[in-house]
Amino acid sequence: MLERIAVDPKVHFGKPCVAGTRITVQSVLELLDEGLSFEEIIRDYYPDLEVPDIQACIQYAIALIAAEDIHLTAVPAVVVEAGGHRIRRLPRE
Repeated sequence: MLERIAVDPKVHFGKPCVAGTRITVQSVLELLDEGLSFEEIIRDYYPDLEVPDIQACIQYAIALIAAEDIHLTAVPAVVVEAGGHRIRRLPRE
C-alpha cells in the first residue's frame, strides 16, 4: 500500500504525496483530523483520490512514527506537603 506514496524533491519540496499527484500526505491527514470521512475527502476536496490512497496516507504516518526513536529522560518528582498530605509532582521550570 505504501507504493501509493511518493517522495520527490521536485514536488512540494520533497514532502510525501499521493503518488502521481501533488496531494500531500499532510493535507489528507489534516482533513481526517478535522473529522471528514474518506468519502467526504474524495467528494469535496480530492476527487482523483481513491480510498486506498487515503489508507496509504494513514499507513505512511504510522510507519513514520514506528521508525521514530524516542528519547525520554527521567525527571525526579518533588514531594510537597500541603494540609498534612504529601503530594508528589513534577518540578516547575
